[in-house]
Amino acid sequence: MTLIGGFVAQRTGDRRHLVLGFAAGLMLGVVVFDLLPEALRQAPGEVHGVPQALLMFAAGFLAIHVVERAVAIHRGHEGEYAEHTHGHQHAHAHASGRQGIGLSAALALVGHSVMDGFAIGAAFQAGTTVGTVVAIAVVAHDFADGFNTYTITRLYGNNRRRALTLLAADAIAPVSGAAITLAFTIPEHLLGLYLGFFSGFLLYLATSDILPEAHSPHPSRNTLLCTLAGVGFMWLVIGFAN
Repeated sequence: MTLIGGFVAQRTGDRRHLVLGFAAGLMLGVVVFDLLPEALRQAPGEVHGVPQALLMFAAGFLAIHVVERAVAIHRGHEGEYAEHTHGHQHAHAHASGRQGIGLSAALALVGHSVMDGFAIGAAFQAGTTVGTVVAIAVVAHDFADGFNTYTITRLYGNNRRRALTLLAADAIAPVSGAAITLAFTIPEHLLGLYLGFFSGFLLYLATSDILPEAHSPHPSRNTLLCTLAGVGFMWLVIGFAN
């Protein structure tokens, strides 16, 4: 299912803005309906009146923001201006920084898929019925993961081969995660903190990078509808899973 999601993403052609809008909707839906609630359930402890999972959520959001500022990533005309005024060396550093962000995001999605595998393994340890329900939910969810992994990797300037390599890693990750649970289990509290951090990471990418990129060529009602469709799709998937 992950590979199918990636295949759909790379076959979109000139409908790139629609793909980005849909990907942003999927990411928003995953964060709001899946990752954050799960993080709060698993790490409910508070620090100065704020749940630890939400503190990690803020940390994840700010971490990717700091990284982007540190590598001086600028979009649109800012990038063109930098290339003409500071030369090819600056432009190369700009491109390398963008690619690094894309790789980090894709690797984070792979890490999330490993967590999905953990969830499958733990659920089957609790019982075959529970395991089957969780597995079906993860299979549906992994379409979005594959779609986002390929889209994000390519959006930040990485070549097609690298995007396909990361897509393959994302497809293998849930199986690997499920296999790992045969040996040991991650403490629930630490898993909740990770999910909170990853939620902030994804929310930043969706709202600060992907949505502006989707609307930058030409503001489109269809792009907005694709974003809403992505959110609605994740709502349905997660609702059925629960």
